[in-house]
Amino acid sequence: MRARLRCAALLLALAPAAALALSELDQRIAQLQEQSNLDPDKALAQLLELQPQMAAAPLRTRAERLVQVSATQSYLRQYDAALATAAELTALGRAQHDDAIVAEGMRARAIALAGSDHANDAYALALQAEKLAYTTGDKAAQARAATTAGSQSTAQGNFLTALDQLQAAVQLARQAGDVPVLLPNALQQLIHLHVRTGEREQAYAALAEMEKAVAAQPAPSLAIDVKFMEYEVANRFGQPQRALQALLDNLALLRKLGERRMLIAMQVNISDLYLKQHDYAQAARYASEALQEATARKSVLGMAKSRMNLGHAYLGMRRVAEGKKFYEAGLASLDQSGRNSDLQEALMEYGQALEQAGDMAGAVQAYHRERKLSDEMEETQRRKSMLELQQKYETEKKQRQIELLRRESQVKGAELENRRLEQRVWWLVALACALASGVVGLLYRKVRHANARLEVKNIELKAQSTLDPLTALYNRRHFQDYMRALPDPRAPGQSQVAQRAPHGDDIVGALFLLDVDHFKHINDSYGHAAGDAVLRMIAENLRVVLRETDMIVRWGGEEFLAFLPAIPRHGVDEIARRILVGISSQAIRYQEHEISVNVSVGFSPYPLAPDGAPLQWERAVNLVDMALYLAKSHGRNRAYGVRGFENFHLTTMEAIEQDLESAWRAGYVDLSVVLGGEPETPSPSPSEHGNVVPLKQAAQKSGR
Repeated sequence: MRARLRCAALLLALAPAAALALSELDQRIAQLQEQSNLDPDKALAQLLELQPQMAAAPLRTRAERLVQVSATQSYLRQYDAALATAAELTALGRAQHDDAIVAEGMRARAIALAGSDHANDAYALALQAEKLAYTTGDKAAQARAATTAGSQSTAQGNFLTALDQLQAAVQLARQAGDVPVLLPNALQQLIHLHVRTGEREQAYAALAEMEKAVAAQPAPSLAIDVKFMEYEVANRFGQPQRALQALLDNLALLRKLGERRMLIAMQVNISDLYLKQHDYAQAARYASEALQEATARKSVLGMAKSRMNLGHAYLGMRRVAEGKKFYEAGLASLDQSGRNSDLQEALMEYGQALEQAGDMAGAVQAYHRERKLSDEMEETQRRKSMLELQQKYETEKKQRQIELLRRESQVKGAELENRRLEQRVWWLVALACALASGVVGLLYRKVRHANARLEVKNIELKAQSTLDPLTALYNRRHFQDYMRALPDPRAPGQSQVAQRAPHGDDIVGALFLLDVDHFKHINDSYGHAAGDAVLRMIAENLRVVLRETDMIVRWGGEEFLAFLPAIPRHGVDEIARRILVGISSQAIRYQEHEISVNVSVGFSPYPLAPDGAPLQWERAVNLVDMALYLAKSHGRNRAYGVRGFENFHLTTMEAIEQDLESAWRAGYVDLSVVLGGEPETPSPSPSEHGNVVPLKQAAQKSGR
C-alpha cells in the first residue's frame, strides 16, 4: 500500500510577505523552515523558543515565525494548535492593517482545515486568501495565495479553475525572483494537477522546470521533493524503472542526511513499486525495512502500511498463511487510526491479492468488509449532509421568527402611538384602523410566504432522504423502507397463489445487483470526475433497459440494485443479459479519452423459497450479493443467477450463505450464468457470448 509523502512545498514554504534584508533572527527562522521539512518536532520546539525575542522584532519577522509555527503544527497533525496560531497571525495582520499578513493567516488556516478533513471550508478560505492577496500588489504574496488556491481546487476536482490558478502562480513566482522557493512550490502543485488529469507532456515539462529551479538552490528538502515528483510523474505515465530509480535516489539522500522520519514512507513506496512489478522478494525486503524503522519510531501508520505490503508480498509468493497474518495486523492498526478512506482502499487491495493467491473465500470476505465499511462511510456522509441541511433550515427558521417578532414589535409600537393620537385627534381613528388593517394583511401575506418556503424546504429534505444526488436514482434507505412496507412473503396466504402470464409462466419479482468492473482503475487512470461520469451513464442505461415501474437504486459506491416487482419467471435471465449488453455497448467520452465499461451482476427471482419457505428480502439480497461475487471471481462481465434450491433437506440456509459456490458444486443450489462478452479468465461456462446456461450443467461438463 502506497504511503503518501508530505508536500513540503504546500505546507511549509511560506516565505515572508515581502523580500527584505535578512537579519540574524530572520536567518534563524529560515534555517528552522528548512529543518522543519526534515525534523519537524525539533524545528517546532525551537520556533516556540523564539517567542521571547518577538516583542522587539519587526512586524514581518513576527509574522513569518507564526507562519512557520502554524505550518509545522499542521504537518504534525496538531490541527487545533495550527488553527489557533493561524488566528493569531490573522489578528496581527488586521491590527497592523497589513493585508499580506492577513492573507498568510487565512492560508495557514486553510491548510489546517484541509488536513483535518474540512475540505469545503479550506477551499472557500483559500479562495478568499487569493482574492485578498491580489489587492496587495505583492507578487510573492499573490504567487503563494494562487498556489494554495490551486492545490485546493485540484483537491475539489475543479481542474480548469486549478489550471488557471497554478499557471498564474508559476508566472508570478518567475517574476518574484527574490523569493526563489516560490517557483518550485508552484510547479510542484502544477505537476500534481497534470498527473491527476493525465496530461503527460505538460507534467514532464513542469517537472523539467522544477528540476532546473531546484538545481540552483542548496536546500536538501527541495531535492527530495523534486525526486518524489519525478517518481509520481514516471509512475503515472508508464515509466516504472525511472519511478523506482527516483525513489532509490531519494532513499540514499535521506540516509546520507540521517533523516529517518521520511524514510518509512520512502521504503513503503519502493515496496509498493516492486509489488506492482510482481517482484515479491524485493517488495518484502523493503517492507521489512520499513516495518523495523516504523517499530523503532513507534509510527502506528508506518507499521500498518509496511505490514500490509509485507503481507501482500507473502501472498504473491503463495505464502498465504503468513501473508494473511501480516495483512490482518496492518488492517487492524489502520482501523484503530480511524483512517477509513485508507482502510477501504486497503481492503480492496487485500481482496485482489487474495484472489490472485487463489484464496477465493478470503477474497470474498475482504470484499464484504470493504462494502460494509463503504456503506458505513456513506451513511455517515448522508447523516452529515442531513444535519447540515437541518441546521441551515433551523437557522433560516430562527431568522424568520426574529423578523416576524421585529415586525410585530413595530406594529405594537404603531398601535400605541395610534392610541395617543386617538386621544388627541379622534377623527383620525378611521385612518389608523385602515393603516392597522393594511399592516395585518401584510403580516398575513408574509406568514403565508414563510409557510410556502417551509413547504419547499420540507420537499427538499424529503428528496435528500430518498434520492442519490449523483445519479438521481433512489438511495439505499428508500429501498429498505419500500421493502419493509411490502407484505411479508412468509405471512400466511402471501405465497400460496402464484400469478400466471398468458403463456402459463409464473409471474415473479426479481432482484439484480450490479457492480462496475475495474472501477478503481477508472478512478486511478482518469480521475474521480470520470468515475462519476461512468456512474451517471450506467444509471441512464438502466433507465432505458428497465421499465418505469421498476425500482432502480444506487446501492453504494459503484453498485446498483434493481427490483422488478412483476415479470415472467422465464424472462429473468433475459433481463440480466439486457443489462450486461446495454451497459457494455455504451462508451463515454471524457476529455480526450473513450472509456468502455462492463459490469458484473448477481440476480434471482423474488421471493426465494427454499423448501417452500420464502426468505426475508434481506437474505435474498445477501444471496444475490454472493452470486455477484461469483461473477467477479469467475471472470467479470457476466451475471450469475440463483434459480432455486435442490435437496434442501440435506443442508441448511446458513451453510449455503456461508459458501454459495460450494453449495452449488454439492448440488444444493441451482445457478445460471449469462455471459456478456469475452471472459477475462476461464470459467465453467460455455464460450458463446450472451448465452444463458444452468451452472449445474456446466459443472457436470467440467466434472465439478
